[in-house]
Amino acid sequence: MKKILIIEDDLDIQEMLRFLEDQDYQVVAAGDGVEGISAFNKEKPDLVLLDILLPKIDGYAVCELLRKESEVPVIMISALGSEEDQIRGFELQIDEYIPKPLSLPLMIKKIEAVLRRYERKDIGNPDKLQYRDIILSIGNYQVTIRGKTEDLTQKEYEILEELMEHPGLVISRESFLNRLWKYDFYGDERAVDNHINNLRRKLGDAGNYIETVRGVGYRLEKLC
Repeated sequence: MKKILIIEDDLDIQEMLRFLEDQDYQVVAAGDGVEGISAFNKEKPDLVLLDILLPKIDGYAVCELLRKESEVPVIMISALGSEEDQIRGFELQIDEYIPKPLSLPLMIKKIEAVLRRYERKDIGNPDKLQYRDIILSIGNYQVTIRGKTEDLTQKEYEILEELMEHPGLVISRESFLNRLWKYDFYGDERAVDNHINNLRRKLGDAGNYIETVRGVGYRLEKLC
């Protein structure tokens, strides 16, 4: 059973996040930055949910301390959702950023995806993702469709990886920008559309698997 450490001073949110126990996770909670660091060293969690506005030591400082000794996944959760706040978090090597108010179904998907990425990295396995006849080679920016291999740009690769890790989930253009552009985020959602169009062209007929959800973003149809 995976262990999740919640570092959050709001007791109502702490209690709400106890729903993770119903998803087969073990949950440990800490109410401030100092307590959070102590709990991290004692409990050895598999993932940390970290608030920014914490007593004693804020979430940024906590993350910086954790990263000096561990690569355990960190998902930052905060009401501070500005571009600058998110960029600062990614500069400290967080793995995800989820703004408040929290969407619990989305949080579950984010936790699952982050843990999968970490497990592949941890075992040094150059794994593959497969969706129908699309095979994405992890880490080498190549995709194989029905035996034909295409080279992808970094952004094309990251977009396809995000879609393949969340089949059936609609990923908004804004989410792509926040998650994948990070430091060079300009807020131009047309950049996502351009990369999707290029990706579809390289995938050929398989590009039709990428569905456009008008006014929102894109998804891969979930396989039964």
